Amino acid sequence: MGLPLVVGVDGSEPSMRAVDWAAEEAALRGVPLRLVYASLWERYEGAALARDLGRTSEQILADKIVDTAAKRAQRREANVKISTEVLPEEPVAALLHAGRNASALVLGTRGRGGIAELLLGSVSLAVAARADCPVIVLRGNGGRVGLDQRIVLGVGEDTSPDVVRFAFQEAADRYSTLHAVRAWRRPAHEPTDHPLPAGEPAHYHEQHAAELLETALRDAAAEHPSVKVRRRTVEGAAGNVLVEASAGADLLVVGAHRRRGHFGLQFGRVAHMVLHHAACPVAVVPQPA
Repeated sequence: MGLPLVVGVDGSEPSMRAVDWAAEEAALRGVPLRLVYASLWERYEGAALARDLGRTSEQILADKIVDTAAKRAQRREANVKISTEVLPEEPVAALLHAGRNASALVLGTRGRGGIAELLLGSVSLAVAARADCPVIVLRGNGGRVGLDQRIVLGVGEDTSPDVVRFAFQEAADRYSTLHAVRAWRRPAHEPTDHPLPAGEPAHYHEQHAAELLETALRDAAAEHPSVKVRRRTVEGAAGNVLVEASAGADLLVVGAHRRRGHFGLQFGRVAHMVLHHAACPVAVVPQPA
């Protein structure tokens, strides 16, 4: 049995939907499910006081949250092995720690759009930017794991083989069609106010994008001959193209290079945009810098 699938729970409805999704995903992968709740009750009460008083209200709440989540997951998928853990850490630190021994992390999002989304989705964003394993954020309606789904893979200039293989494996597990999408743009000095005929620069850039897409998919496609693949090249900004492609999809897979900026570890604009605006769950797969 492989590494567990880890889902972060906090008692909120978005996190409970993440539990549902993760239970089905674990069943498809044939891996255990681990439910993690980050609690700071020991820091608030003090370790000595906690020992004197026994179980604090915070500890009781934490146990109730993971117990409720575990029962919900078991009802969803009775054959999945489920474990729970309450960690006395900040949510981001706890999830990053759990992700070091996980096949993937699954998180809900409390975003409601606009500024609220930026604030309430901060844990998901921070974990996706720094985790050692793939992070799946339940955007949109939360999606539903199952068969006959549509998996979308965003292929960029430097998308790594690990990202492509992850998408192919997700499609294989679901017997799904993989839609591989590559955005392309003509250089700024070329006219954009009307389509150019075949043979002109626009056609060259589109053809080049198609060739790069084919090269990126070749090895993983050979490893998964049963996966049906549809290839698309679309003119436009990559973030916009992938957000549009996410409509009606069940999972969007993108790669993310981690880089260090003024505010710590960050990832690029495309991953950031789809995490905020995609209409379906988003899998962010880490790739080498």
